[in-house]
Amino acid sequence: MIYRKKMITLLPAIFGVLLLLSGCATVGKDFPSAGVANIEMEKTTKADIRSWFGPPWRVGVEDGYETWTYGRYHYRVFGNTETKDLVIRFDKDGRVTSYTYNTTNPER
Repeated sequence: MIYRKKMITLLPAIFGVLLLLSGCATVGKDFPSAGVANIEMEKTTKADIRSWFGPPWRVGVEDGYETWTYGRYHYRVFGNTETKDLVIRFDKDGRVTSYTYNTTNPER
């Protein structure tokens, strides 16, 4: 009877450890990567970007230029991590000056 009570007491801890070991974590917000091919330097505007990808996940400044970041990072304890991110820099008129797109799962 005592053994059974100890096991019942330990079950939540055992379950928690198993959950952590088999779990995963996702950070960011997914975005349609097909729209990256539409980006044109000095032509594409903030309005275009927002219509293709939605609101940015993060906004910041890099070397004096406003930047928008779209990213999704899915980490797993077991298995492959999947990440993709798009960082877009805008000039003072709100047009794309440069961008970078990276992914661990390139589309074929």
